[in-house]
This record gives sequence, structure tokens and C-alpha cells, in this order.
Amino acid sequence: MHLGDLSALGEGEMRCFADVGPNGVLVCRVDGALHALDDRCTHARAPLSGGRLRGGSVMCPLHGAAFDVATGAHGGPPAAVDVRVYELQCNDDETEVDVIID
Repeated sequence: MHLGDLSALGEGEMRCFADVGPNGVLVCRVDGALHALDDRCTHARAPLSGGRLRGGSVMCPLHGAAFDVATGAHGGPPAAVDVRVYELQCNDDETEVDVIID
């Protein structure tokens, strides 16, 4: 799925693509790299895009669950399940995400 040109997404910024996949996709730029993950917390199903990016983790706006943007790993309670991450393909000024719907 085409996400378009993400070159303007700055360091430490996030952008949500709510219409991609079953949970939306959140794209974050951390240490110069783009990362894509589900936009839903596995604890309370809140949109992670409403939270904040702290270092390499995105924090859920409801209860503070943290997820590593590169691996999707949860950082402990209240979340007990990782979020899904997606591979991004960046070519020139186009970015694509491979979303698997199961």
C-alpha cells in the first residue's frame, strides 16, 4: 500500500494512516529511520498515534503502555502483548508498507 512521500516527517515525529490495515498504521522516524507499526495498543485498543514518542518507544495515551517502534515489543505492564510491525519500502519520494491482514 502506498503511503506517499514521507521525507517531510521529521526526527521524533509520527504520522498515522488510519485507513491502512485493520488497525491503522503508525509511521515514526527515530534515529533517521522510518518504522511502521499497528496504531492500536494491545492493552486497551487506544490509538497509539494519540500518544507520544519517547526515544525509540511510543507511549499509549490511556495507560502509558510503551512499545518499541522498531520491534513492536511491549515494555511491560499494562500491555502484555507486542504490537505488529511492518516492513517499509522507500523508493525516491514514495514509501510503501506491506500490511498483512489475517
